[in-house]
Formats: sequence, structure tokens, C-alpha cells
Amino acid sequence: MFATFFAAALGHAERHEYSRPLMGMAFRIIVHSEDEAKAMRASKLAFDRVAVLNQIMSDYEPESELSKLSNLAGSGKAAKISDELCRVLHRAQTLASESDGAFDVTAGASIQLWRSARRVRRLPSRYVLDKAFKTVGFRRLKFDAENCTAELTDQGTRLDLGGIAKGYALDEALAVLKKHGLRQALVSAGGDIVAGAAPAGKEGWRVALIGLREEVKPEFLWLVNGAVATSGDLYQFLEVAGTRYSHIVDPRTGAALTEQRLVHVLAPDAITADSLATAISVLGPSEGLRLITDDKRLGARIAFRGELGQVQVVESPVFRAWPRPKK
Repeated sequence: MFATFFAAALGHAERHEYSRPLMGMAFRIIVHSEDEAKAMRASKLAFDRVAVLNQIMSDYEPESELSKLSNLAGSGKAAKISDELCRVLHRAQTLASESDGAFDVTAGASIQLWRSARRVRRLPSRYVLDKAFKTVGFRRLKFDAENCTAELTDQGTRLDLGGIAKGYALDEALAVLKKHGLRQALVSAGGDIVAGAAPAGKEGWRVALIGLREEVKPEFLWLVNGAVATSGDLYQFLEVAGTRYSHIVDPRTGAALTEQRLVHVLAPDAITADSLATAISVLGPSEGLRLITDDKRLGARIAFRGELGQVQVVESPVFRAWPRPKK
């Protein structure tokens, strides 16, 4: 995942930082507290919460709740699912409808093919791509949000929550910290950040966003009681015969994106930022910005390469007006 990093306020003795590998990446917590023991205990509980969510939502774990649901695809059986998975699938299906399928958690079979392709450095065959694509489509997931039941109607359909589960986990980790009285807190993982109240005496958490060109200095924003997510292929891609294939798959075609894009989304919470960043990456600049136009809480910036390889950037009005540290 594209590296977003942040620079928190320094020079305060009550700043405590913790890290733990979870969900295949490093989860990082920073809290400001006068009680170090309390900060440590609460951070451990926050990490433990993420570990529980991983056991529910990982498509890598064969015994996860998500994997077991995928294994029932085509059986005609609807499964009762946990409240956590229910909440995430509800958000996922809502965005799938709003984006006309540009965000789709039923694309697991296609995503697994491209994941394997990056590992072996070879493109999947057209036959296997077509076979996988026939299992994709958010309407193949029969989901009852009120009763928390889910059924995959077609055999071979696999769920992948890679574009939304991390955001939900970040929100849940921050909620644990707040529950224990740690409101001046920040949690980050794999390019996504969610922040609580600002550290004492500061306007917010100073967050740095890097662009498509590494030689360009990062841009800094203030983040308070909100989230920023990043979606891009700076590091996860496959290049074959001069064509760059992203780790991001378009669920509407089953193909990996070949236009290099880098998306930042600002939102009130991480689950919204995470899922929208993925959807906008697939939709591209024009359609992607239209997805968030009517919600004044949301901001987005999309950097992409034009036909001649030049970097172009488009921003929503909210992103353009977002508070920034004075230089």
C-alpha cells in the first residue's frame, strides 16, 4: 500500500507510541496521556480488537468468518453473520450501488488471480480471468442488513474486503482508545490514518501526503476527528511488456488498472475514507469526484499520469479548502 506518513507534535512527555503487525501490515498508535500505564493498556486492547476483526474479515485465513461465508457460495444457504461483518457488508453494498459496481467486495476471485500474478511475475490467462469474472457482481450477494444474514448465490464467488476492512479496523481501534479516556489519539495502518482530538496546544495532527513523483515534497494537512485514506500502486504492481498492472482490480471488468493513479480521500471516519479511495481509484478523476460532490464532509485529490506521462492533479473543493499548517 502507498506510504502515507505523519508528523505528530513533538516535545511533550505525555506522547506515547505503540506498534503491532496486524492484517499483514504495521498498525501504529500514538496517544497523548499523562498516564503511561493507561496508554499502554488501552493501546493493547485496541490492537487486540483489530486482531479479532482480522479473524472475522481476512480472506487469507481459511477459518475466518469471511472465508467460511465464501465457501458457502452457490449452496443456497444464507448464513447468520456477526455484527461486525454485517456492518461492513452493509457499507460495502451501499457503496457498490452508489458507484455502479466500481466498488465490489464480491471480486475476490479476480483479485486473487492478480495477487498471484504479481507474485509469479506473469499475467493470468484470458481463460482464467474470464472464468473468475463470471463470479463477480455485488448483486450476487444477497444481504439482509436487518437480520444480519448473507448468501452468495453463485458458486465460485469469493469475498474480499481489502478496500474497506482496514478502515473499519482503524475506526474500531480509535473507539477503544476513546472508551478508555484517550481522546488525543491517532491510529494508522498501510497508508490510512484516523485521528481523534488534537494534541494539547496544536491545531491538529500534522499529516503528510506524498505525491506520484517522489522528488516532490509532501503536502501537509491538519487532521482532527477525521480520517485520510490513500489508494495507489506506487509499490504494488506488475509490469509486463511495458504495461504497468496495478494491484487494484476493476470489478466491472475483472482486469487490473493500467492507468497509474494516486488517490487521497478525507472523511469523518476511516471506513468511509478507505472504501471511497478504492472506488475513486477505479472510477478515475471525473466520475470519482462526482461520487463525493454532494457530501461537504468529503474531500478527494486524484493524481494521475496523462497520455505523455506527465502528472496531473484534480482536487475537490473540500480537499482544496482543507486546513493546512502554515509554512
